[in-house]
Amino acid sequence: MSTTRSTAAGKVLEVLSAFDREHPAQTLSEIAQRTGLALSTTHRVVMELADWGALERGEDGSWHVGLRLWEIASGCPRTQILRDVALPFMQDLYEATHENVQLAVREGTELVFVERIAGHRSVELLTSVGTRFPVGSTGMGRVLLAHAPRDIQEEVLGSPQRAWTPHTVTDPRTLRTQLDRIRREQVFLSDRQLSESTVAVAAPVRIGRTGPVSAALGIVLAAPDAGRARGLREPLLRAAYGISDELGRRTRPTG
Repeated sequence: MSTTRSTAAGKVLEVLSAFDREHPAQTLSEIAQRTGLALSTTHRVVMELADWGALERGEDGSWHVGLRLWEIASGCPRTQILRDVALPFMQDLYEATHENVQLAVREGTELVFVERIAGHRSVELLTSVGTRFPVGSTGMGRVLLAHAPRDIQEEVLGSPQRAWTPHTVTDPRTLRTQLDRIRREQVFLSDRQLSESTVAVAAPVRIGRTGPVSAALGIVLAAPDAGRARGLREPLLRAAYGISDELGRRTRPTG
């Protein structure tokens, strides 16, 4: 047993980690099975989390993540300012395209989607707010990877890449070439890399026009519209520049 799991806090984290997109609601037995904790321990931890509001019980008796966790997560300083600044630009971009507009940040070798705007006619996606993917697996992820520290790039390029579709680029040399091109051109067109039904165009969001890259902004549309995706370069860049400029103003030291 790891040191983390031997502590009270570790057991709490184990229970919370049992919930994800594939397992949003679980019984006590299922939580115990997924965590490897004893049923009595699972019951005690779940009851404590429920008293605090981190877990809630459904009418069918299963448990799911509670509203209290969402309230805390919504105050994450890394994404709060970013989302507040980005949303108006994302809304304008959606009105201009009526396609999925997404915002993502990098955490280690993964990207996390932190905001999304979509209409009922937008193509269905594998991604949603809060989901994680390997940073090299999506167009937005590759934009983030292109501007990541060298050690992160080498870790990703030195590891086997999952082929999500027959079109997914997994060859390290080809990926290096893509990253070089992204740094030069700023915008990257991802052609059916994550799903055979979608293409995406993505651009970096900086802190100020020339500051460090803090996020990636992307538009995702149906694969048959790949030709149209190329025409979205300019509106996407305008939105990314607008967010970058406003982030620079919001985070500029005063006094």
